[in-house]
Amino acid sequence: MNLLKIALLQVAPSGSLNGNLEKGIQSCRLAKEKGADIALFPEMWSNGYNIHDRPAEEWTAEAISADSDFVVRFGNLAGELEMAIGITLLERYGEGVRNTLILFDRFGEKKLTYAKVHTCDFSVERTLTPGEEFYVTELDTACGIVKAGAMICYDREFPESARILMLQGAELILVPNACPMEINRLSQLRARAYENMAAVATCNYPETVPDCNGNSTVFDGVAYLPEEEGSRDTCILKADGKEGIYVAGLDLKQLRDYRRNEVHGNAYRRPRKYGILTETKVSAPFIREDRRQ
Repeated sequence: MNLLKIALLQVAPSGSLNGNLEKGIQSCRLAKEKGADIALFPEMWSNGYNIHDRPAEEWTAEAISADSDFVVRFGNLAGELEMAIGITLLERYGEGVRNTLILFDRFGEKKLTYAKVHTCDFSVERTLTPGEEFYVTELDTACGIVKAGAMICYDREFPESARILMLQGAELILVPNACPMEINRLSQLRARAYENMAAVATCNYPETVPDCNGNSTVFDGVAYLPEEEGSRDTCILKADGKEGIYVAGLDLKQLRDYRRNEVHGNAYRRPRKYGILTETKVSAPFIREDRRQ
């Protein structure tokens, strides 16, 4: 069985950009020693998502560019280790800052740059510039090509995020995270995997980081197998709260066979019936008054 090994780097930040660089490099090396084909960081690793209870002008000054030495070092490391790396950062972008994931393939080639679309505008993230689109790339790994996309933390709470990625062919959705992963948020991830027949890998900070609790997960999206009666648990990895590097093996052949034969995802959709989803002037009675447009 040829498994795609995904390492979730559930590690705590060091408190500085250089410290996070060095700890991040060490974590990637350890992931490679564990046989990983892909290593994924938690949300905004460059500054450890340290944006709460601080003036915006202070933490936005910590933003770095997508071609900074910090990012380049992880690209070089991906090529050195022959392991794909999803590095996250507070990105300097034009006149603003973004919450960004950059994904390198095993040759160190930058394959995807994704900025969080659903920024948490009800809190400190209102300062961030939201991303514009969801993207899928063909990611070259030691296990072969996998079609990968990304969403970040709060993106998971909108079914449309994963749906758009599925419609672009995503087999694997990478989800950097920085919040408590409790039963309802974990259920969202399980649902995103189930309804889109896609694997969803989420990397959170450990419980030593404020407002985080570990519980990084991988759901493989395969709910039924011909040889098994009833449904199966799609969760193939669930970390505890402790700091560590957690590796899951994703059976890509099994996933692809499942997608060819099952009824979810794009198999029986009726998009002509969904027009209301893209109408911006619909009056929804339960929407917050301060969000009406």
